[in-house]
Amino acid sequence: MSPILAGVLQLIALIAALALAYRPLGDYMAAVYSSPKHLRIEKVVYRCIGANADAEMRWPAYLRGVLAFSAAGVLLLYLLQRVQGGMPLSLGFASISPDQAFNTAASFVANTNWQSYSGEQAMGHVVQTAGLAVQNFVSAATGMAVAVALVRGFARSRTGDLGNFWADLVRGTIRVLVPIAVVGALVLVACGAVQNFSGIHEVGQFMGGSQQTNGGAVASQEVIKELGTNGGGYFNANSAHPFENPDAFTNLFEIFLILVIPFALTRTFGKLVGNVKQGHAILATMGVIWLGFTALMMWTEFAHGGPALQAAGAAMEGKETRFGVGSSAIFSVATTLTSTGAVDSFHSSFTAFGGGIQLLGMMLGEIAPGGVGSGLYGMLVMAIIAVFIAGLMVGRTPEYLGKKIGTREIKLAACYILITPTLVLGFTAASMVLPDALGSMLNTKALGAGSHGFSEVLYAFTSGANNNGSAFGGLNANTPWYNTAIGLAMLLGRFLPMVFVLALAGSLAEQKPVPETAGTLRTEKPLFAGLLVGTILIITGLTYFPALALGPLAEGLS
Repeated sequence: MSPILAGVLQLIALIAALALAYRPLGDYMAAVYSSPKHLRIEKVVYRCIGANADAEMRWPAYLRGVLAFSAAGVLLLYLLQRVQGGMPLSLGFASISPDQAFNTAASFVANTNWQSYSGEQAMGHVVQTAGLAVQNFVSAATGMAVAVALVRGFARSRTGDLGNFWADLVRGTIRVLVPIAVVGALVLVACGAVQNFSGIHEVGQFMGGSQQTNGGAVASQEVIKELGTNGGGYFNANSAHPFENPDAFTNLFEIFLILVIPFALTRTFGKLVGNVKQGHAILATMGVIWLGFTALMMWTEFAHGGPALQAAGAAMEGKETRFGVGSSAIFSVATTLTSTGAVDSFHSSFTAFGGGIQLLGMMLGEIAPGGVGSGLYGMLVMAIIAVFIAGLMVGRTPEYLGKKIGTREIKLAACYILITPTLVLGFTAASMVLPDALGSMLNTKALGAGSHGFSEVLYAFTSGANNNGSAFGGLNANTPWYNTAIGLAMLLGRFLPMVFVLALAGSLAEQKPVPETAGTLRTEKPLFAGLLVGTILIITGLTYFPALALGPLAEGLS
């Protein structure tokens, strides 16, 4: 079987699996977030944290809950890393330095999971399980809660109420993420992923000599890393490590985990607003972009120029021989379009245009299908922009799901789409003029001083501000500047957009629905899905094209 055919068959199998899970998972999540009842274990959690889960919250109260919970998470994870050296099961590792501990705490709480450290050489079992793995669950549940709050803003009228953050957080964790993670971890263990609290072992090598390796609760962290679109690996090699990703089946299974909740949330959206066709339109938009990017990535990698590479079948440098070009291309698109950041190949080794596709996928705003929760609310903000543009073209007040998009709503949507590019381009520009930041480029002078070196820095801040977490190799990000700057980009890129999303949700929830008329834009039709795709691509292109021209485009055309 040719590598191209193998890649296409894997893509078809992935689409079939996602299609089978779409309806039942989407309906289940809609039932979870609309149920008036609390499970017994949930009531115990509410008593422990002192929350009244039945109290409705307006958007300022909901936002205070999100920010307070996340701030506590940053502080606790920071302290856990700083005292690691004195804890049991630390594997003899020292405590993490202040700037790196801040970067890591910000990263995992912001659902980014950017890592400026090697997991197996820096983090003991307690930090990995009680710190990083816990944040993998609750950061994903926070994103889902904010998405559901925005959906309630469309579904409710004249109340301003968005539900209860603590109830949404606990339900998303206990009823959605934990059950799927348990089943997924069992699958990974059955296929050979590691799950233990082993210490460090000396392992012999085929060519002589030895190396040190350690185990850990890898399978349980791996599954929520993908399911919650987190991305931080137990080992430095991430999902290219056989302890995390043993074979081709687990590789495809992990891609499925990355995509299943973000896609299924479109069904949840349709059920909660009382019109599943609206969810289908959002799903179609996400699916068209994802399939288009996947096809482009596979084409650029299989068609890599040069006689040696063509004779070898494609650009295999930096890719796992267990997975090949096709699987690596599918994985890289899934991870850069979903704010996951997990990698099963070396992104910096992709073709120049392939690296550009990865960058562009993150620059879209992680919305196709995007992160768990963040993808849905990001796409809905883009839908508001699209109906506003359509309204300008026909001279009619724009409406979406029966709610008028007025001055306040469009200002909030505009702030949402501007904050991330401001962070990405601002921090990248600062890094280009600071000597210490430029000195972190580890490539040869020909590459490090040119377009590829610029792409590495642009990728780092694009990944951080969009809460992705993957990286181009060749950039030493474990420096005070990058640890601090990327840490700030991750926190601001995560929580400032949430401020605008929740304010938008509150504004919509206060409105009275307007009836449909003959002039109402039918947002469940293919025409609107096409308009939405065009809006996303145009906004991204106008924002980032100069930066892309200096980086991957210049390298690819040179």
